[in-house]
Amino acid sequence: MPDVDGFDEFYRGSRQRLLGFVYALTGDRGEAQDAVQEAYIRAWQRWSTVSRYDEPEAWVRVVASRIAVSRWRSLRSRARAYLRHGAVETVPGPGTDTVEVVAALRLLPEEQRVAIALYYLVGMPVAEVARETAAPVGTVKARLSRGRAALAGLLAVSDLEEATDA
Repeated sequence: MPDVDGFDEFYRGSRQRLLGFVYALTGDRGEAQDAVQEAYIRAWQRWSTVSRYDEPEAWVRVVASRIAVSRWRSLRSRARAYLRHGAVETVPGPGTDTVEVVAALRLLPEEQRVAIALYYLVGMPVAEVARETAAPVGTVKARLSRGRAALAGLLAVSDLEEATDA
């Protein structure tokens, strides 16, 4: 069992110094916070060993700086790959029809929404939807039928509102 009080005292006494150090290395407060947090997690996982070191803070400082450098190298590699291969083609945002359908789906009960998503969006047969949701095939068919009827009503109301707004 780790020495919780000892770790808490160590953390409180060293966190600001370590954050300042890693911030100076990275120049990015968020990256510094992430690296320091990860280093403290690793220290906590090994606290029974780390606490016996002459300078546990030095161990955490080394780990945090290695994490920060590793992230920096990863970002640099991604940037090089981006320059080498070019930009990823942008994916167009969802159309208004998609947004309306998703908004209508959110209004359905969860069981109907899941059945519709698995059947229509994932393309699963009714039997697989039944297996995935642990429901009888007849129940899945009923959920699909009720869900379609509810969606038709919700989407028709939306069309009517648009027509009256015009």
